[in-house]
Amino acid sequence: MPHALADYAFDLPDGLIAQRPAERRDGSRMLVLHRATGALEDARFADLGRYLEPGDALVFNDTRVVPARLVGKRPTGGRAELFLVEKAADGTWSALARPGRRLTAGGEVVFGDGLTAVIEGVEDSGRRRIRILRDGEPLDAAAEEAALEAIGRMPLPPYVDREADATDRERYQTVYARTPGAVAAPTAGLHFTPGTVDGLREAGVVTAEVTLHVGYGTFEPVRAEDLRDHRVAAERIEVSATTAATLNDVRAARGRIVAVGTTSTRALETAADAEGRFHPVSGPTDLTVTPGYRFRAIDGLLTNFHLPSSSLLVLTATFGGREAVMAAYRHAVREGYRFYSYGDCMLIL
Repeated sequence: MPHALADYAFDLPDGLIAQRPAERRDGSRMLVLHRATGALEDARFADLGRYLEPGDALVFNDTRVVPARLVGKRPTGGRAELFLVEKAADGTWSALARPGRRLTAGGEVVFGDGLTAVIEGVEDSGRRRIRILRDGEPLDAAAEEAALEAIGRMPLPPYVDREADATDRERYQTVYARTPGAVAAPTAGLHFTPGTVDGLREAGVVTAEVTLHVGYGTFEPVRAEDLRDHRVAAERIEVSATTAATLNDVRAARGRIVAVGTTSTRALETAADAEGRFHPVSGPTDLTVTPGYRFRAIDGLLTNFHLPSSSLLVLTATFGGREAVMAAYRHAVREGYRFYSYGDCMLIL
């Protein structure tokens, strides 16, 4: 069984890494992999409905990306940058900080309009524990969300080699994003428009939503050469009783459950028991899918093309079959598919 990280490497020309979204959300290409045969089809995302049947379910991750990159000044006037990673129950944030040596406990970063970030402590990981204030007072959740919208920048992943702009405010967010908390987009969902979703529903496809707040760990490389030694950082999920009941009904009627993205997959697999029955769940999940994992929640996966030797590629290849998925990736490179967050997508059935 391919547990070596090297088994998930592939060559990708830099020119295939999408730096901007397609002109239209639903204008991307879609590579279809049929698991039973390994056959590939070159299609368009707009063709998605052709591969779904009435009674099948699409499951979306409704997390909303927080404008988590904050650029301000130290009281001395020097530039300072914070990258919000995760919010704690006490209202503070765990954040990456630059320049770290100058941003110590008790310091602050000034953003203007009375907004500051006070550094309350330094974590063992080196991250800063910060609290966002206005005129020296803590903000409630709604006020903080508004403040971040005003001063924050969209946290584009590091392989997008440019500054975030006004376009990213819309396009690095799914059209169904509702629950703030992610620091990266669930990118398989970026292809959907309201019209796409409505059209699928009208054709009899069931839709359901889960929440997984994508954390900074999505950017972190796999450091274990043996995948059995790797763990994905915990992320917060929510699978409601309504969603669980809907999906149990779909399964009872022999419909297929298709996850939109690896994040939806991890939430669903966490919520499903050994018999594939779904239960409500709320809290952290560190579910790590590696070779040998038995999928119990999903029958199909819509996903973007992932980084070589990444945990997301390992999950995708575990579901679709390593040899078939790696062959599909080589095909995608030859055919000039666009890769990563703003790139094209792949449907595995």
